[in-house]
Amino acid sequence: MTAPLHQELLELAQEAARRAGDLLRDGRPADLAVAATKSSPIDVVTEMDIAAEKLITDLISAHRPDDGFLGEEGAATEGTSGVRWVIDPLDGTVNYLYGLPTWAVSIAAELDGETVVGVVAAPMRGETYHAVRGAGAWQGDRRLTCRSAPPLDQALVSTGFNYVTEVRAHQAEVAHRLIPLLRDIRRSGSAAVDLCDVAAGRLDGYYERGLNAWDYGAGDLIAREAGALTGGRPGERPSRDLTVAATPGVFEPLQRLLEDFGAWHD
Repeated sequence: MTAPLHQELLELAQEAARRAGDLLRDGRPADLAVAATKSSPIDVVTEMDIAAEKLITDLISAHRPDDGFLGEEGAATEGTSGVRWVIDPLDGTVNYLYGLPTWAVSIAAELDGETVVGVVAAPMRGETYHAVRGAGAWQGDRRLTCRSAPPLDQALVSTGFNYVTEVRAHQAEVAHRLIPLLRDIRRSGSAAVDLCDVAAGRLDGYYERGLNAWDYGAGDLIAREAGALTGGRPGERPSRDLTVAATPGVFEPLQRLLEDFGAWHD
């Protein structure tokens, strides 16, 4: 049973994600251009990232003015309620810029530092995923369960690459060493979507170095509530060093290989 506060946070996150997704899908200008860059000239922000984050924070603040925020495009307030919203208004910005369909709105709600609600809306798929801690993961009305674990050499695993050239080069070396040991590797361009695909049984595993809290906040909870294991380096939680999510049976051998291959450093 979902606690009243958790239900309130879930419904607010769902509404914010729906509205932001509609804005991004229906309001994308034909001449969409880069508004700014972040870690490198190819790590971009568009005007739509900024507009979507403002929509989300304005909506949540109107209902819960005492909550805090951590958003990719600059939202950062402490709040006094014990609730903090961790927001990626457009995960997969480069996909969006190029007109590729794999992008998402990711909204997580933390209570006293623990993620209790996660919502990921993928409008071009027509899919929205959600989870409440202890109440399972869902795609609409369908409860999600991760795949049964295959042998590692039959596992389909997704990853992503950093926008800093030197970091990407090392990540490519890690992937080069992994590929012969797996069924194959995929690269979608959206961490939030990849984590939900683990939850939905479309992937056996996912890993990436360099993610921020807003990249994995909602998706990590959704994957865990679907029965996947998540973490970072052995014994650690997901972090910028490494984020790993996989079906039980794939998680530990994949995590061990990533540790051995140095996937957690540049």
